[in-house]
Amino acid sequence: MTRRSIRLAAILGVATTLAGGSLAAASELTGSPAPQQKASAKHVLLLSVDGLHQSDLAWYVAHHPASALARLVNGGVQYTNAHTTTPSDSFPGMAAQATGGGPGTTGIYYDDVYNHALLPAGTTNCKGVKPGAEVDMTEDMDRNKAALDAGQGLKNLPGGILQMTGQPQSLLDPSKLPVDPKTCKPVYPHSYLQVNTVFNVARNAGLRTAWSDKHAAYDILNGPSGTGIQDQFSPEINSNAPGYPAGGDWTTDNKATEQYDNYKVKAVLNEIDGYDHSRSHKVGTPAIFGMNFQSVSTAQKLPISEGLKGGYAAKGVPGPLLRKNLDFVNTEVGALVKEIQAKGLGSSTDIILSAKHGQSPTDPKALTRIDDGPLLDGLNAAWKKKHPGAGDLVAHSVDDDGMLLWLGDRSAEATSFAKQYLLAQSGQGNDINGNAKAFTNSGLSKVYAGREAAQYFGVEPGDPRVPDLFGIAKYGVVYTGGKSKIAEHGGAHADDLNVPLVVSGAGTPAGVTKSGQVETAQIAPTILALLGLDPRSLEAVQKDHTQVLPVH
Repeated sequence: MTRRSIRLAAILGVATTLAGGSLAAASELTGSPAPQQKASAKHVLLLSVDGLHQSDLAWYVAHHPASALARLVNGGVQYTNAHTTTPSDSFPGMAAQATGGGPGTTGIYYDDVYNHALLPAGTTNCKGVKPGAEVDMTEDMDRNKAALDAGQGLKNLPGGILQMTGQPQSLLDPSKLPVDPKTCKPVYPHSYLQVNTVFNVARNAGLRTAWSDKHAAYDILNGPSGTGIQDQFSPEINSNAPGYPAGGDWTTDNKATEQYDNYKVKAVLNEIDGYDHSRSHKVGTPAIFGMNFQSVSTAQKLPISEGLKGGYAAKGVPGPLLRKNLDFVNTEVGALVKEIQAKGLGSSTDIILSAKHGQSPTDPKALTRIDDGPLLDGLNAAWKKKHPGAGDLVAHSVDDDGMLLWLGDRSAEATSFAKQYLLAQSGQGNDINGNAKAFTNSGLSKVYAGREAAQYFGVEPGDPRVPDLFGIAKYGVVYTGGKSKIAEHGGAHADDLNVPLVVSGAGTPAGVTKSGQVETAQIAPTILALLGLDPRSLEAVQKDHTQVLPVH
């Protein structure tokens, strides 16, 4: 057994550098493109645990020093000050990990956005249609959003879900997609992404790719070519989950979410073994593959599930449900690592562990729930009063623990009006126990509107995708009309942004901790570097000057 294999038996740590110093120099992205380097890994497994904070990982490792997660951390390089994107949502967060770019570069600000240049879904005669359309990349794009297979029509669900297609684009309903006014054809998610992905680069190099995520709309990761991922397993998380007391979809009961996550783990285990996700065809272990876990997120959001309190017991201290779910994720990650070892892939595989987003607040006493509906209704009414005959000012909004507004009128007057109105509003929300809790400034600490918002995201004023108003909520504020959430994401607080980032395996030294700030967007060029591919092959890496993660 080689030294690499021995160390991997302790859990994926290897005494090689990240493709050598020449790639580190190339990561400065100056001068001509770096040549292809010698690969330090043949496979990179990317695991994204939605909602997981660096503080959660540190807490778990401290309390479970012999756990699979602890061995993963100790076997590689841990970045303790890693930040995800702002807004801290699943779509921009995952797009960053796959492209190396932030929202202004990828064009992805949230999973449900608005585009001033596209035409509404269902448009078939584009002549004379006014531009402006919602781009809803959630379950609403599915052929059947109530079905775990998104409408494929499989029998024996949910257990038969592994037979789901690896080409989720076929499960999207064209009539639910926004329309390009130039071609008068639907715009699929992969076409909406403005830059290429690591999957595109790997395919161009003749390498195999796979990924598993929570909506068919994660077709977006296929990149502009539409062909980046050869095997994409995307069961619909917001579909009906049979047999659980809470009813509803797979996120309304944490045990259901764990079952849902386990389907994806089984798919990845099949891929480690060299099969496609369904285990129907022998195709070889992918060069780039992985999945997202959703169950930590629901354990943070649900007030109670399985008779256990969700969220945090105190600031940064996981409560009973979250502790149970961290155990679940630890077991599943351990199973993946064990299978990598069993198949003799330990000396050629790197695992990257991170999260698309965090969740806020981790201090239950800070929670302030605010119903955003009356705020937006009031804004529209005030605008109409000042401008008789005008329509609603707000064309589209997304408010979780941040506020993103797209306005029908994008003038300086309108964006300034919206900003000043919101900052002037006060009222009553409710706290963690459902008791009344006052708020001011619509719960916002900072508002960027119009040109300010464009500048914040690094795009030109008038960009058709950029929100016309981006509001950063005060700590603890969650926009919801009820009392069923105790945390959310999408904002810009440390709880939203400070996620774990660990690179452990064939291309890294062991036991290294880096405390300097890094970004999850650096995952993308690092994946390519580990595989011996040029990080500059990523368009976002060139535009945003995204560097390979440091390992020394």
